[in-house]
Amino acid sequence: MTDGKRLLGLGLALAAALCVQAEDTKPETTATKGGVVMILIPAGSFTMGDEQAPRDARPLHTVQVDSFYLDKYEVTQKEYARLMGNNPSRWKDPAAPVEQVRWSDAVRYCNARSKEEGLPPAYNVATWACDFSSGGYRLPTEAEWEYAARAGSSTRYHFGDDGAGNGDRGRVAFGAKLRLFAWTKENGRGRTHPVGEKHPNAWGLYDVYGNVWEWCHDLYSPDYYANSPEKNPVGPETGETRVVRGGCWNWREVNCSSGYRYSENPGYSDICFGYDIYGFRVARSKTGTDASE
Repeated sequence: MTDGKRLLGLGLALAAALCVQAEDTKPETTATKGGVVMILIPAGSFTMGDEQAPRDARPLHTVQVDSFYLDKYEVTQKEYARLMGNNPSRWKDPAAPVEQVRWSDAVRYCNARSKEEGLPPAYNVATWACDFSSGGYRLPTEAEWEYAARAGSSTRYHFGDDGAGNGDRGRVAFGAKLRLFAWTKENGRGRTHPVGEKHPNAWGLYDVYGNVWEWCHDLYSPDYYANSPEKNPVGPETGETRVVRGGCWNWREVNCSSGYRYSENPGYSDICFGYDIYGFRVARSKTGTDASE
């Protein structure tokens, strides 16, 4: 058997096993009034951080999160344009994730989605403060994002520890695992791709690794993990940048893991330096009124 056929066989076997796992998990999904599919992420606790990532992803610490809803896919150009009336993306494709969006653009989209569905907007755009109890749409916190991306796992990737090729051709079999789930620098062909083309994690979320970096609610601090509260952390009170998670089509596989952290100026607007790598997906707190919806 040739190396190529052996690699393909390993990939297909892994994909089949993961499909069974996802099918057994049966995540609860719901469609919003606007037609967006969201997944109910169950409440729970996990170990946040990554000992193999840069120092800002340490120390490892226990975090508890309440149940919340999270978009199954990254927000697409079609969805963004429908509500906001424009498509700022460089890589035009209605089915691909919207990019070239600032953090503030993502927040305004969240508020527009809330208003369309008669929900109180979560964000005050004068102060950028978020009312997490409002029941309106918002960006996920960094802790919520990592918890959802891990989908019950404690490894670097939601499918294990040996996911990335690290740019070493001799380790292509390792990178092949991640390439079942993500568009990265190694396989992205220099641009974004339509959402949902790869396999989901065990909770049914697509493209949590690669494609576009996803804006989170939190301000960024490299030392936050040393002082983070255990229950529902929302990031430091002050900071100059906002957290993005998950990696993108232009980053190496080794940096597209569950625990890898990165940050960006929320008003960043220079496409020459990679502004076309930032997108987002939307969250919503699970409130007591959800039972009657």
